Amino acid sequence: MSVLFILIIVSLTVAASFLLAFIWSVKNGQYEDDYTPSVRMLFDDELKSKINKKSNKH
Repeated sequence: MSVLFILIIVSLTVAASFLLAFIWSVKNGQYEDDYTPSVRMLFDDELKSKINKKSNKH
């Protein structure tokens, strides 16, 4: 029975540490940019296209 209490305490400690890590990351701005990742693949790589145009001229 004592093992059950130890496992409950350990699991609550792990859950609390994950909650604190999540709150800390939100406060530090880890989740601020929610728009760019969803449309990043739609942006053109202008730098690569400029380099390719320069190399084709030679």
